[in-house]
Amino acid sequence: MANFRFDQASEDFLRGLIKWDASGGDTFKVVLVDTGVWTPVKATSHYLSEAAGATVGTAVALTDLTYTDGVADAADVTLVAVTGNESEGVLLYQDTGDAATSILIYYWDTPSTAGQLPTTPSGGNYTIRWAATGIFSLKGA
Repeated sequence: MANFRFDQASEDFLRGLIKWDASGGDTFKVVLVDTGVWTPVKATSHYLSEAAGATVGTAVALTDLTYTDGVADAADVTLVAVTGNESEGVLLYQDTGDAATSILIYYWDTPSTAGQLPTTPSGGNYTIRWAATGIFSLKGA
């Protein structure tokens, strides 16, 4: 696989259903995912509930959200005391409090953008350091 923004998330940004703004009230989280249990599909995956049973550890909320010139960014995050299945990817989603309406935004499986992947959690912390160019961009093709 490769890193990608979910197609439906792009539409949801355009429709105003997702607001990447620290003062906008939306909460965004990241969580590890076991793609041996569930495989994200760029064109058709939409809600966190589709990944039921595949998320690993406890999701962590992003802080210090910013956007500049179409590029979304936030502070680096640390998932604490992660246990569970081997994880091959990281999911970013808008958390509504209900997995059935929490919108999937981005998927990473490339180590340079999402830490060391795959990883086998052993109770330690897992840190995600976003690229200097931001988390993702809405610019370009």
